[in-house]
Amino acid sequence: MLVVDNLSRSGLHSVSFSLAKGECVAVQGPSGAGKSLLLRAIADLDPSQGRVSLLGTERHTMSGPHWRRQVGYVPAEPGWWADRTSDHFLHWPAMLPLARRLGLRDELGGDAVSRLSTGERQRMALLRALERQPKVLLLDEPTSALDAATTAAVEALLADWRAEGLALLWVSHDPAQATRVATRRLVVEQGRVREEGA
Repeated sequence: MLVVDNLSRSGLHSVSFSLAKGECVAVQGPSGAGKSLLLRAIADLDPSQGRVSLLGTERHTMSGPHWRRQVGYVPAEPGWWADRTSDHFLHWPAMLPLARRLGLRDELGGDAVSRLSTGERQRMALLRALERQPKVLLLDEPTSALDAATTAAVEALLADWRAEGLALLWVSHDPAQATRVATRRLVVEQGRVREEGA
């Protein structure tokens, strides 16, 4: 589905791997190793060299916004461009069943973003990305601020989406989580990437 071939940028050296439909690959490594740089390069948010393609279509043939609708990116610190939470969604009421699965209150859509906790923002950013029905989702520590029960809810929701074909590239500092959610691992060290079994 997603093919990365000799992708490089400042701080990242010649990365090649593929991601199949419905697969989850964990990305691990020490802080500052280049994990977030990798996700940003794939999302076409920073200049990079090399080839990235989705379902046989090269990234350079698409506009950045069109690419990111299909290859969604949820950063560790999501950006918010409007004051009210629901303004970040195409149709917030349609997202309520998923929001409830993640322990979010129905009324949260009417709240100001500034009133949300860090964990609520993480879950809302995930929902915002899922609403656009991506084929691939790039996740940068999406559960870092969540307790064990809520982390389990996020993992279960994403497992359901994987069963429908969503592919995930999931940065996690938690080896136990990587073992639970992924079939393979990419280990990033000093900007270089090697692949390992789960």
